[in-house]
Amino acid sequence: MPANGKGVGARIAYYRSVTHPKMTQQQLADAACVALGTIRKIERGERGVTDATLEAIADALGVEPSRLRADRTPVRTRVHEALPALSAALATYDLPDEGPVRPLPELRAAVAEAARWRLAAKYTRLARQLPDLLAELARAYNMAADAQRPELAGLLVKAYRSADAVAFKYGAHDLSARLIELMRWAVREADDPLLSASVAYVRAETFFAARAHAAGLRVLEHALDAAPAPTTPPQIAAKGALHMRAAVIAGRAHDAAAAVKHLDEAVALAERVAEDVYYGTAFGPDSVKTHEVSVAVSLGDAHVGRALEVAGAWEPPKELPAERRSGFYIELARAQLWTGPADDAFESLKVARHIAPQHTREHPWVREDAATLRRLKRADAEALTAFAEWCAAT
Repeated sequence: MPANGKGVGARIAYYRSVTHPKMTQQQLADAACVALGTIRKIERGERGVTDATLEAIADALGVEPSRLRADRTPVRTRVHEALPALSAALATYDLPDEGPVRPLPELRAAVAEAARWRLAAKYTRLARQLPDLLAELARAYNMAADAQRPELAGLLVKAYRSADAVAFKYGAHDLSARLIELMRWAVREADDPLLSASVAYVRAETFFAARAHAAGLRVLEHALDAAPAPTTPPQIAAKGALHMRAAVIAGRAHDAAAAVKHLDEAVALAERVAEDVYYGTAFGPDSVKTHEVSVAVSLGDAHVGRALEVAGAWEPPKELPAERRSGFYIELARAQLWTGPADDAFESLKVARHIAPQHTREHPWVREDAATLRRLKRADAEALTAFAEWCAAT
């Protein structure tokens, strides 16, 4: 139901100027994926706001949607509402309902757009669009001639990966596991070794969720053995990304030797390519640097100081995908909390929120660390309380 524009618009303008003093209307429009003209009309009270738009703006501002509404009633997240539709699309992957199918070039563009939303951590938008896209791709695959099936299977893999980002980030781990199994099925039909490597990279989420880190490390090392020799940039990036992932999961398994070995391999491979997104995964010198912080935090104890050293001399550039940049600051906040500077930890969490609100809000570490900071009564009490309420920290 659209919210009344006048009061909502004033509150949006207020939070834009108070919580983000340097945020322009254009920056808010970009962060919320809403047209600039729409933002202007909303703030002037010339138009109402749908729940979907309100949630996108609230996420961009880092506030609860209910703070912007005139009636102050909670707005249920569009992501959680979309999960049943995602499940239904998966249940009929082999017997999809009848419906329209766009030409292959348009399907390619739609899948590529979903991947961009994933990298930008725009999960609300993904959740709204993916059920229909997955159903359409399933129809296209089942109707296709044999010659077109490998490419359509590859598009299914990429679309399933975007859906998995939504499911995994929002705690629907059973749905995430189902998506990964469908990715493993479809990638066999695609017959693309580099796409297989990207599926192995994503599959590691299953082991992170189950805290079966040693088993996850074995799976990643098996995928590294099967990956093509790293000669072209995509091959180098595929292998390097697997080494990055293996380094982190080895850290979670408290296997310092394996973590260092895989991180060193990733560093060496990153020196051979430019930072970019390859087969849906960002890889290059900057991505490896963010993983250096992640490995240090994963190993804990004496290794945590390394995260602070990295952050003291470097910060992720704006060209890096938002999801990865926000993850860097979330990891850094944990290192800062463990080593003492609680105010710094809170500042890092706020930076993460500014970069990718939806990713930050749903990250379990953010909730845990915000709750810890609140119990310790560290940092600005009012601001910390507002942040803790925003991310549902208990």
